[in-house]
Amino acid sequence: MWFHTKIFKFLVIFVVFYQKIVYNQLMNIKMDLHTHTIASGHHTSDTLTSLAEKASKKGLSYLGITDHAPKMQGSANVSYFRNLRYADKVLFGVKMLYGAELNVLDTSGTIDLPKDVLDGLDYAIAGLHKQCFKPKTKYENTLALTNAMENGYVVAICHPDDPLYEIDVKSLVLHAKKTDTMLELSSVGLSPNGYRGHDVSRLVEMLLLCKKEGVLVMLGSDSHGAKNVGDFTNSLKLLETLSFPSELIVNCNEELFIERVKTKRK
Repeated sequence: MWFHTKIFKFLVIFVVFYQKIVYNQLMNIKMDLHTHTIASGHHTSDTLTSLAEKASKKGLSYLGITDHAPKMQGSANVSYFRNLRYADKVLFGVKMLYGAELNVLDTSGTIDLPKDVLDGLDYAIAGLHKQCFKPKTKYENTLALTNAMENGYVVAICHPDDPLYEIDVKSLVLHAKKTDTMLELSSVGLSPNGYRGHDVSRLVEMLLLCKKEGVLVMLGSDSHGAKNVGDFTNSLKLLETLSFPSELIVNCNEELFIERVKTKRK
C-alpha cells in the first residue's frame, strides 16, 4: 500500500509538471505590446533603448512602445508620436513597434491623437485614466470603451480590469467581438504590488467570455521602464488555470496581431 501511494503521488506530480511544460510551450510569448519609456512622463527615466535591451534578454521577438498620449499630464506631445515613424525598427535584435496608449476622453469614445499621427503609428491601444476621464456609472464607463472600439485605430482596450471603473464585462466582450478589438490582460492587474489594485474576478469573467466568444486577448506588461518588460508570470498562471487557448493570445502569433491591426483600419 505504501509503495502504491508513493507511485500514485509521483505520477500526479509528473502529470502536473508535464502539463505545465506543454502549456508553457504552447504559450510561446514573442511580444510585449504595452510598455512605457521616459516619454510617458512618470515612473521611469528609461529610454526605449533600455527597454529593447531588456526585451532582447527576455527572448522577445517584438517590443511595442506605447507611451501615454498627450492628454495625460506630463506625457509626450503630438510631435513625439509624429516622429516615431523615424525611430529604429530593430534594436538588440528585437523588432520594434511604435504605438500609443490613447486616453478615452468621454462617453463618445473620443481619443487624443489625430488621424494623421495615428496613420504613422504601428498600432494604438486605448483605456480609461482618471486624469482624463473621471469614473462614472457602470453604463457610462462601458459606453466610453465600446465607443472607443468603433475607432479603426484602437486595436485593443488596455487594463479593462481597473477597479476604479465599474464595467459591464459581458457588453465589453461582445462589443470587442463585433468590432474586432482585442482586450488586454495586464500584468499590473495581477501583480501583488500593482498600482491599480486588483479585480481578479473581473479578469476571470472577461477571459472566460473571451474564450467562449473567440475574442482575442493581448498580454501587456504595462512596464514603466525596463524592469518588468516581458514579465507575464502571473498572467500565464491565470491563463493556465482557465485552460485559455493559445490561439486567442496575439502575443504568441505576431502575424495574427499584425493582421488584426490591418483589419481594424480597413
